[in-house]
Amino acid sequence: MAFAVIRTGGKQYRVEPGAVIRVEKLPGDVGAAVEFGEVLLAGGDTIRIGTPLVEGVKVRGEIVAQGRDRKVLIFKKKRRKNYRRRRGHRQSITTVRVTEIG
Repeated sequence: MAFAVIRTGGKQYRVEPGAVIRVEKLPGDVGAAVEFGEVLLAGGDTIRIGTPLVEGVKVRGEIVAQGRDRKVLIFKKKRRKNYRRRRGHRQSITTVRVTEIG
C-alpha cells in the first residue's frame, strides 16, 4: 500500500511510510510502537474506500516526540464596556513516524 487516510483525535490524516505527523496526544513514551486501526481509505495499485472503515488494514508507527503545540490566543472584547479577556491554550501533541501500512 502506498498511502492511507487515518482518523485519530477527531481529525483525518493522509499518511505514507516514512511520513512524520503531529496528532493529538497519544499515550506512550518516545520510541514506543503505536497502531492506528481507523483506516478510512487505503491506496496503492488499487484504492480501497471504507464504509466507514477499511477491513484488515492497520497503520503502524513509532512515537518520535511528546510535546505541546504553539500557543493559541483567545481574546474577547466588548466595545465601550471596558471588558477584555485574554486567554491562551497549548494543545498537547504527539509526533509519530509512520513505519508501515498493511
